[in-house]
Amino acid sequence: MSARPEPRPGVMKIDAYVPGKSAAAGVAKVHKLSSNETPLGPSPKAVEAVRNTDHLELYPDGSATRLREAIAAKYGLDPSRIVCGAGSDELLSLIAYAYVGPGDEGIFSQHGFLVYRIAILAAGGTPVVAEEKNHRTDVDAILAKVTERTKIVFLANPNNPTGTYIPFDEVKRLHAGLPSHVVLVLDAAYAEYVRRNDYEAGLELVATAENVVMTRTFSKIYGLASLRIGWMVAPAHIAEAVNRIRGPFNMNGPAMAAGIAAVQDEAHVAKAVEHNEQWLEWLTKEIGSLGLTVTPSVANFLMITFPDEPGRTAKDADAFLSGRGLILRRIDAYGLPHALRLTVGGEEANRLVVEALRDFMKGGSDA
Repeated sequence: MSARPEPRPGVMKIDAYVPGKSAAAGVAKVHKLSSNETPLGPSPKAVEAVRNTDHLELYPDGSATRLREAIAAKYGLDPSRIVCGAGSDELLSLIAYAYVGPGDEGIFSQHGFLVYRIAILAAGGTPVVAEEKNHRTDVDAILAKVTERTKIVFLANPNNPTGTYIPFDEVKRLHAGLPSHVVLVLDAAYAEYVRRNDYEAGLELVATAENVVMTRTFSKIYGLASLRIGWMVAPAHIAEAVNRIRGPFNMNGPAMAAGIAAVQDEAHVAKAVEHNEQWLEWLTKEIGSLGLTVTPSVANFLMITFPDEPGRTAKDADAFLSGRGLILRRIDAYGLPHALRLTVGGEEANRLVVEALRDFMKGGSDA
């Protein structure tokens, strides 16, 4: 018998999630481009909604009724099939807790979002990784990993940190190849940014299948990361299961008020999409012209791969950029030690990044 309490098997196998850094020592002005936050900030209507929130002494609506109704109205959904949470991260974990246990397996792609592995291990399951092709989800590789122990498949589409996506036909092919008892989780955190005719976030599949869930977030294009707002839509039986284990007051009042205002401010979202389209294309072209490899992205970030040579590595670039107050994301934990992830920022930040990378590639000073 142990002399002290011990966590159950699997917990200590988890590498704790480490957020992107947000500061650089000795730099007066910092541009944080490490967490895929929108440079436009939240809707002014959402900010005003938070300011007008009163009765903080009272518990919030434990069912997030008005927020679910606002989301349902926007997308034409049944609000009873929507569950809200403290960011989509909480919902991803709750789904795993509901359907994965000891002896079960959960599948995700090689460079998929780190939370998937954490959620599977925390639920007592075994993570199973499917290889990618050219930093893109490979449906056949996922299907080849399915066994009688598979209970859940996580698919980030678009994927973070690569920015790549698979067309909806491929998503449907993946679903068709899964056993009916396996939950397919479509993580569409960056769906609002995608402008491709062959892309769908997954609402159609959720509406017609009994084993598909789609998760979304208010942390990215809506600019409400600090308030932690996420939502999922699922078949009624999955929504019921998740509601049975989520915290009774997992959403706070100011967050719900902001979410309602944000989802109704379509003009602000359109402005964010326009900004991203312009600068994503510009950054891809300009950085690519420097001799660096930029993975084509449909989200609000880019993955930049650096040469594996002394003085030109991703680690070297990270230090150089940080010295200029430009904070990008190291993605070693994703199995991508030669790359950095760059969030599309405001015009000033975008131009400074390109200028700094140009100097870095020329061997310039970081001063």
